[in-house]
Amino acid sequence: MLLYILELVGIAVFAASGALVGVTKRLDIFGVCVVGVFTALGGGIVRDVLLGIHPPTSLGSWPNLGTSFGLSLLVFFLHSTVGKLRREILVLDALGMGLFASTGAVIALDHGASPLASCLIGGTAAIGGGILRDVLVNEVPLLLQRDFYAVPALLGSALVVAVSEWGSGTDVALVVGTVFASALRLVALWRNWGLPGPRVVE
Repeated sequence: MLLYILELVGIAVFAASGALVGVTKRLDIFGVCVVGVFTALGGGIVRDVLLGIHPPTSLGSWPNLGTSFGLSLLVFFLHSTVGKLRREILVLDALGMGLFASTGAVIALDHGASPLASCLIGGTAAIGGGILRDVLVNEVPLLLQRDFYAVPALLGSALVVAVSEWGSGTDVALVVGTVFASALRLVALWRNWGLPGPRVVE
């Protein structure tokens, strides 16, 4: 139940952030909903494809589709209000990233993936929706920029796997991994951390 609730919260958060990007790109209502839904469900779809789950659970779950579509519509009609909540959206996006990293790793473990594969699948689930969002709006994905985003996701999913392997239980692993990944992302935003880029020689 905790796994399901956390995944639904992550879907809602990513749908709102994706739809807000669509609004800033001045897309129509259909475009905003498409960006919101793909942002919300993209990571889960990639996760399920990697695990051989066909069809992906997100495409066959009405709560997942309904939540992502409903939040996208809400953002479209209330974007003037939501747009003022940029700081809050960044916090929610960090929380969504942590949630997807943790739930992705746990689902991978439940389906018999190795610890290493579970770490990578959890990280991929966390960043997959954001990559699809950026591709849809013709932006360079954050993954390929200096933004400190993928590293917290990978570390959070690795922590989930480690806690699970130590026998502390799935619920504990989910909470610990989510809090760590989200907190690290928020600290990176606060301190303006980024990975080093190449030195440009004139």
